[in-house]
Amino acid sequence: MKLTETHHPAWRLLPELRELLFLARRAQGLARVETLARLECDGHHFPLLAFRFGPSDPTAPVLALFGGVHGLERIGTRVVTSYLQTVLSLARWDRSTQRLLEETRLLVVPLVNPVGMYWQRRSNGNFVDIMRNAPVEAEGVAGWQIFGGHRLSPRLPWYRGQEGAPLETETQAVCDLVRREVFPAKVALSIDVHSGYGKVDRLWFPYAKTKTPFASVPQAMALKHLLDKAYGNHIYRVEPQCREYLAHGDLWDYLYDDYRQRQPQGDYIPFTLEMGSWLWVKKNWRQLFSLPGIFNPRLPHRERRILRRHTPLLDLLLRAVQSPEPWTQLNHAKRQRLLRHGHDLWYGG
Repeated sequence: MKLTETHHPAWRLLPELRELLFLARRAQGLARVETLARLECDGHHFPLLAFRFGPSDPTAPVLALFGGVHGLERIGTRVVTSYLQTVLSLARWDRSTQRLLEETRLLVVPLVNPVGMYWQRRSNGNFVDIMRNAPVEAEGVAGWQIFGGHRLSPRLPWYRGQEGAPLETETQAVCDLVRREVFPAKVALSIDVHSGYGKVDRLWFPYAKTKTPFASVPQAMALKHLLDKAYGNHIYRVEPQCREYLAHGDLWDYLYDDYRQRQPQGDYIPFTLEMGSWLWVKKNWRQLFSLPGIFNPRLPHRERRILRRHTPLLDLLLRAVQSPEPWTQLNHAKRQRLLRHGHDLWYGG
């Protein structure tokens, strides 16, 4: 696929998109680049790009990376793009990376919501929050808790869209891609990179809709053990999202349940990395006077630090799908031990 500024004049308006189009040219011969959708805004066309590495066999293990679901959270797109640059560079000369990508697939979608990023707002061009747009109803979310998703008005943040309406273009594009590229695999992980909640970097897994433990608690606990042992000084709080808050319409709850129905013997865990931006604001309180400043590090040295600090996590997840036995092939005794540990740690026993 040939990508040029004639096809996508919006690259001049959005530095993140300009960088992705440049990487798409660099990726020739290393990755397959696909335009999942074209979004129109102010007479400009914004492409939703996906990069695919590895074998074409859809049943091969896969790691999928997503960023930029919320347009205000530019740092999420930059973290994913930074890792994409690393993989493209290593794939040219590093034999271990080349061997890894011969048997393992890597799917990268750095900018899911380019129109929202262009407008500098959380929602997409229709004022719909993509992370509240899936047909999932949460248990126990009161009507006044609008941050959990609502249908009151598109003028308010966290708007889910009209009841019964089709999924937003961006939401549908992600769902179609995951069903095509992730669902056929017996081993799969994904991570969606966000920012803005608290002072701690949280690594969330389902559910956001309920406090009931999800079916993959033993596998999630086994992956936590791998992370703890490989990087004993890591900065992540691994937990189900429901420990912090419940939300309607969570996209990853929806896709996880769908995968479980289609692949009951498979192992897939969708993670969300929620980078704690309150710490950035604490260190530079003037960011409070700028809406993008609440969600993104504003000083160059802090942004560079964020871009490099999450590479070990993404590397570990890629290796975890290449070598899945420690977290997928669990005998009955180990599964029960991990299940009890997970219930005690995350669900109060």
